[in-house]
Amino acid sequence: MVQTSRRFPAFSVARREGSGILADFMATIIEMPKLSDTMTEGTLVKWLKKEGDKIATGDVLAEIETDKATMEMAAFDEGILGKIYVPAGSKAPLGAALGVIVDEGEALPEAPVAKSAASAAAPPAATGSSAAGGVKTTAASRAAAAKSTALVTANGKIKASPLARRVAAERGVNLSGLAGSGPGGRIVRADVEMAPVSGSSAPAGKAVATIRPVMGEEDKRIPLSGMRTIIAERLHYSKTQIPHFYLNIEVDAAPILALRAQINAGTEKTGGNKYTVNDFILKAVAGAAAEVPAVNASFDGDSIVQFARVNLSVAIAVEDGLVTPVIRDAAKKSMLELSSGVKELAAKAKNKKLSPDEFAGGTITVSNLGAYGIDNFDAIINPPQAAIISVGAAKKVPVVNAKGEITVGDRMWVGMSCDHRVVDGAVGATYLAALKKLLENPALMLV
Repeated sequence: MVQTSRRFPAFSVARREGSGILADFMATIIEMPKLSDTMTEGTLVKWLKKEGDKIATGDVLAEIETDKATMEMAAFDEGILGKIYVPAGSKAPLGAALGVIVDEGEALPEAPVAKSAASAAAPPAATGSSAAGGVKTTAASRAAAAKSTALVTANGKIKASPLARRVAAERGVNLSGLAGSGPGGRIVRADVEMAPVSGSSAPAGKAVATIRPVMGEEDKRIPLSGMRTIIAERLHYSKTQIPHFYLNIEVDAAPILALRAQINAGTEKTGGNKYTVNDFILKAVAGAAAEVPAVNASFDGDSIVQFARVNLSVAIAVEDGLVTPVIRDAAKKSMLELSSGVKELAAKAKNKKLSPDEFAGGTITVSNLGAYGIDNFDAIINPPQAAIISVGAAKKVPVVNAKGEITVGDRMWVGMSCDHRVVDGAVGATYLAALKKLLENPALMLV
């Protein structure tokens, strides 16, 4: 649950009885909050209060859908819900005025101008009035930004902050097609974040041909949700900007299956936790990352950031796409803590109840499609991480034993996609060897 609002002077004033002095009332503007690190806009799913309702601090006002989850938005102040500016089902950018809480008898202000993604997190400055439709600025502002031309210095360099340049490189945004809102027309981070991701190095002003599908009468066009939009942008960036290479290794899954069956037989009698094969995989991935810390890292321009803790992102399929909540400090957690943690995150993900901090800070990702019958696959790296582990199903296959005899064995394929700017082939191979050792000797993970 989040609380979001800011105090805002009402545009009308009321005369204090008998004093002859004009006094300003203060309205509380309800704003679209930043609920995830990749969020630039949100969808107001539904209002849980209606205009005229009395509001107490902490009351849940509405449900907001981000690119990753649906969250409840609570009141930061008390009063009356005087006006709803953004109706249910509508999208609004960060900082946009969603509604206003006023005092009894207070006149209603018009919706203030929507703030940019950068200023949404900054302290409010002096405010003023705007047209009633001021919150509906996303499409127009982004189109205008895309068509504008960046300012260029005397030496031919585009005026942009270092942070704006880094974000532009990450998102695949062409700076030459942007107009800056910073001092002297300088391009700042907010300008880049509000620009459409081009993924192209085509010169500004040049149209890029798009191949569109031919639709029949029975075909339907499904608008992208906030989640699918972010998935498209991040994975497009990952595959076009991160130099991937792939490693695969076959693992003897028999020891895991045997130990899991033995443990679950004991916990079933006592009503304890039931363990999955994925629990053992998560424990092994985290343990191997702690043993080979070079893979638990991220590329950062002129340096590599190597993380002290293994924060494990776990890919979980939901109705509208894929989310990757994080188990923090996973290498130091017991098998029971990992198993309980991933079950809790999966339940929250299915109900769209994950909080922003449950997505942030992942250092390496695990994607397991074994439950879907997939034998082997190569996953796309989850930026800004440097590696993602892909796990297939454990299946019975013919194998050659130590005596040279063909027999039936349990085998599982594990893949690793690496950012070659951070992880070299030998480092990736060393990590997979450490992972294989833990998976084939699962008792080592219990001590």
